[in-house]
Amino acid sequence: MPTAPARYYWAERVTAQGAWRTDPRTGLLMEPPGQDLAALRSGLGRGAGTVPALWPFYVTWSDGEASIDLEAEHAALSLFGLHQQGQRQPMHRPGIKAGAALLALRTSGRFSEEAVDRRVAATANATSVPALLYRLRSLVTQLRTVGQPLDYTLLLRNIKDWHHPEARQQVRRAWGLAYHSRDSAAGKGPERNS
Repeated sequence: MPTAPARYYWAERVTAQGAWRTDPRTGLLMEPPGQDLAALRSGLGRGAGTVPALWPFYVTWSDGEASIDLEAEHAALSLFGLHQQGQRQPMHRPGIKAGAALLALRTSGRFSEEAVDRRVAATANATSVPALLYRLRSLVTQLRTVGQPLDYTLLLRNIKDWHHPEARQQVRRAWGLAYHSRDSAAGKGPERNS
């Protein structure tokens, strides 16, 4: 009998409605412990498989090589650890795509809209995955500041797609359309694709 695929770290702990799951054994909320978040953050700026503290959190299969899938999971885990740091509410919320979350950041009033526009444009114009991740790191820090969650499973897919020029262009377009949409402010409106 085939087994169900393992869920990513954030999906193990957060419901489809964006609330913490309850541990059936203890009855406690499954908020990530501080040591987990520290381990996740230790992967920032480093490649998949190079940080032993992250190994227990990977669910992506590896044949001994750092695949695009594993690199994307590593990056998403690290960014989630940064985003969740110091937050009581889950910073993973299914359905809130990157473009909508960035629009919510822009309209939060916490940062200059022009400065956010520049950071988002620089991120969207990244032509390599390392450049994308470097720029996403500062945006995730700002999202944490305003308490704006996003869907980390979708972000992981966006990071995987960034490796391929045609898919990267589709992600860019989806982010841009959502970012400039009046209907997706605060991640509540419709957004298509990624």
